[in-house]
Amino acid sequence: MGSVTETTAMVRELEIAASPETVWGFLVDPAKAERWMGQSCTFDARPGGEYRCDVVPGHVAVGSFVEVEPPRRLVFTWGWETRGEGKSSTPAPGGSTIEIELEPSGEGTSLRFTHRDLTSEEVASHGRGWDHYLPRLVEAAGGGDPGRDPWLDGQM
Repeated sequence: MGSVTETTAMVRELEIAASPETVWGFLVDPAKAERWMGQSCTFDARPGGEYRCDVVPGHVAVGSFVEVEPPRRLVFTWGWETRGEGKSSTPAPGGSTIEIELEPSGEGTSLRFTHRDLTSEEVASHGRGWDHYLPRLVEAAGGGDPGRDPWLDGQM
C-alpha cells in the first residue's frame, strides 16, 4: 500500500498602497514582476499559458496559468524546475498552486496570497521565500524601489 502525503497551504494577507489595476500589473507583466522577484520572467497570462520565472541562480519556478480575472483573481500552478543530474526540488513544476485575490481597500488594495498543495516541510521553506518576496511586491507596486534582491547575490 502506498503512502499518502498530506498537503497544506500557506496564506498571507497584505495591504498595498496602489489600486488593484496597478498591483495586477506587477503580477502579470514580466518586466514589473522582475522588480520584486526574479532575474527574468516569462508569462503568458491566459488560462493554459506558461508561467516561468528565474528567481535566483539555479532556481526556476515554472507552471501554468489556470484562472486570469483582471484585476481581481489570478491562479497558476507553480513548482521548481530541476537542474542537473540527480537534483530534485519540490514541489515539481506545476506541483502546487498559487491563488491571488485582489480587492479594493480604501485608496489601496487588499491582497490575499495562498500557496496550496504543499507538504508541511514545503510550507516552512516556501513561507520563508514568500515572506522575503511579498514585502518587495508591496514596495514596488506601491511606487517604491525595493532595490536589488540580496538573494541574487547569495545573501539568503
